[in-house]
Amino acid sequence: MDKLTGLQLFIRLVESGSFSRTARDMKLSQPTVTKHIAALESRLGGRLLNRNTRGMRLTEAGALYYERCKIIERELEAADRLVTNLGEDISGPLRIACPAGLGRHVILPLAREFMARNPGVRFDLQLDDHTLNLLEHGIDVAVRMGRLADSALGSRQLGRNPWVTVASPSYLERQGMPVSPHELATHDCLVYSSVQGDQRWHYRAADDSAVAVAVSGPLRTNDIDSILAAALAGMGIAALPAYLARPAIVREALVPLLPHHTLPGQQMHAVYPSPRLVPTKVLAWIEFLQSLFGDPNWVTRDWALATPR
Repeated sequence: MDKLTGLQLFIRLVESGSFSRTARDMKLSQPTVTKHIAALESRLGGRLLNRNTRGMRLTEAGALYYERCKIIERELEAADRLVTNLGEDISGPLRIACPAGLGRHVILPLAREFMARNPGVRFDLQLDDHTLNLLEHGIDVAVRMGRLADSALGSRQLGRNPWVTVASPSYLERQGMPVSPHELATHDCLVYSSVQGDQRWHYRAADDSAVAVAVSGPLRTNDIDSILAAALAGMGIAALPAYLARPAIVREALVPLLPHHTLPGQQMHAVYPSPRLVPTKVLAWIEFLQSLFGDPNWVTRDWALATPR
């Protein structure tokens, strides 16, 4: 029996809990099923199942092997669906993963706009600042920030996510306006622990020289919306994505700082499980994102009031 059939047999055995039921489902004799499981354990060099007269239980190795086999089975099913769906209309479920702040403030309005153009699409939006395993979580497309690690995943560059340094008028009235990045070391800074070097902020001057400064302050959190709220409350100076800070800057609730120094923008990529046989709906969503994020001025859009165009 080839490896693929053996994998499917093992999955059916675990899920049915019975050699006889597995034999019936796979149209094999029970001794044949037993023989193939024994051969699988021999090839792997470890026991997958503990068997006795009352039934069977997975060993620790067997449980781990089963989980990986299920991932492979789901990927094979997805590959079959890709071939079927390539020529279909843009419709069906679209499972998206992205950082929480970007998802709430940008991707959600874009999803609404995309669905208005393609009424057959349904979004399942996973907001998580951690890098999710696309196969394990069944993700069709993830939007990821920063440089990508080498992998077998498919990817498309979308654009850049610029950042700005800001503070509220009340904070600046109380503590003064910093005129250089080095002065941030003496200010209360709000530290977003996921990016921007954590407690070391890196700037590029107008002459292209690099400046790095260690910062600290009353708040450190992995939630970007909490950094925004703290900045608006006058708790300190914040480094924020420009899309998130801009509405508050426009209404003068936040003041942009250090005009002659810029924080590094993040690369934005769409990442998907395989570079080949990409479903039509996935390609359409990626191209839609590229049309938005490919414009450097995308952050100036009023995301809070985004409506289908």
